[in-house]
Amino acid sequence: MFEFLAVDLGATSGRVAIGRVGNDSISLDVVHRFQHEVIPQDDGSLLWNWDLILSEVFTGLKEAIKTSDPISLAVDSWAVDYGFIGTAGQFLPPVHAYRDPRNEVAYQELVKIIGKERIYSTTGIQFLPFNTIYQLYAARILPEYKEASKFLMLPDLVNYLLTQKLSTEVTNASSTQALNTLTREWDRELINLAGIREDLFTELHEPGTLIGVVKGFDELDGINVVATASHDTAAAIAGVPFSNRLTEAYISSGTWSLVGVELDAPVLTPEAFAANITNELGADGTVRALKNVTGMWILEECRRAWHMEGRDYEMSDLLALASDAKGFSTLIDPNDPLFAPPGGMPQRIHSYCVDRGLTPPQSDGEYAMCILNSLAHAYKKTIDEISLVTGRKINLIHILGGGSQNDLLNQLTANICGVTVKTGPVEATLFGNIAVQAISAGVLENLTQARALIANSFTSKVFQSGDEEI
Repeated sequence: MFEFLAVDLGATSGRVAIGRVGNDSISLDVVHRFQHEVIPQDDGSLLWNWDLILSEVFTGLKEAIKTSDPISLAVDSWAVDYGFIGTAGQFLPPVHAYRDPRNEVAYQELVKIIGKERIYSTTGIQFLPFNTIYQLYAARILPEYKEASKFLMLPDLVNYLLTQKLSTEVTNASSTQALNTLTREWDRELINLAGIREDLFTELHEPGTLIGVVKGFDELDGINVVATASHDTAAAIAGVPFSNRLTEAYISSGTWSLVGVELDAPVLTPEAFAANITNELGADGTVRALKNVTGMWILEECRRAWHMEGRDYEMSDLLALASDAKGFSTLIDPNDPLFAPPGGMPQRIHSYCVDRGLTPPQSDGEYAMCILNSLAHAYKKTIDEISLVTGRKINLIHILGGGSQNDLLNQLTANICGVTVKTGPVEATLFGNIAVQAISAGVLENLTQARALIANSFTSKVFQSGDEEI
């Protein structure tokens, strides 16, 4: 049995796990979980509580080391956000959150200056206002930008604190919209066109690279720090047990839903540009052709609003109410910018419907059904766009992550998309994180072998198109 430690940071929560790789399967032992959230500032900006996140990471790692003898550890996280490192090697706070409103202004300015066609021609990345290139453009007036020596994506920032090695992993770097997806190197011409300091960008490394060893953290000292596919979606897709990836798609379902297919090379055609398909880099030289669809964020925000009004729901309660309201047919566009900010989500949905002459939801169950039904229709639209661009005919969708436990949404997705839906693994990101480490250590030969072990490590549910809705 070979042991590895995995740190997985999501945009609302994090966890630290021990992965144990055996002859026939991979087992996971999550030893620490924590919640975190953005901190609104008086000037309207949004910051991450980075000190809390780091403290929880180290708490989890020190707990994990008590019951394991790991070969290595690796960190993955949500994409696009970053931190600065000063000329003396010190971390320069704060860490801005991707929902910060400053990014929309920067996005509008920069695409006007450079042009979307030029940006997409080499990066192949979906245009989203919070991509790192727009965040860095917005940050140019900040003192930490001016004082910085380098910037690091969040997993690389944790790696740096552990090892003092400055380097950026390519799967997360591709989410910046400043990387050439064909060469897997920084697009230095684009960076200069954007007026961003070229010297801020570090060297790059691929998943599986040994970054260094932990120094200065007591009982953690001496542990190898390895780069996994550090974008959490890249790690999750490394953990998908494809049977035939040429006819299968995936939906990584959580706060965001990442809908796509795995390719061997990016698709940078005019059709891909028109459809705003993203080409993010993956493990083992792969490319994830996908689109971001706002996921369970909208329902979770409604749930938070109802809690503030004194109505507390478990997710199972909301799904039961939604099922009772399955005759409610109004649809919203989950990707409408109206639904991006936190707060007042039921009122936002109501306003969206009224402004468009749609029947707004009246009950909490109708709100939930509206959201779930809208997500399933958004999935179909996205799958159809990706199929058209890639030439692939999809007959099965793997739904992974926490959202894979939502049986109602799974069945709606199967019915509306007209294909079979297969769930799991729920912990795909942890499985993928561990798998890349195991390949790096020589414990597993390749991603194909790792995926075969992962398939033996969990129980899946299957939802057929046309089955009765839950």
